[in-house]
Amino acid sequence: MSVIYLLISVSICVAIGFFIAFIIAVKSGQYDDDYTPSVRMLFDDETKNIPQQNNSPTEEKQV
Repeated sequence: MSVIYLLISVSICVAIGFFIAFIIAVKSGQYDDDYTPSVRMLFDDETKNIPQQNNSPTEEKQV
């Protein structure tokens, strides 16, 4: 039973270590995306809105 307590405490310490490393990486700018904004303007196309017509054969207009 004491082995389970040891494994749980070690796994919690490792998880806290990874969490601290993640926080440090985020604060230092490791995950900042510098590439996408410079390329986004090259692929920025205007979307064409094509109006959809409701000409389905199952619907009939009643006058």
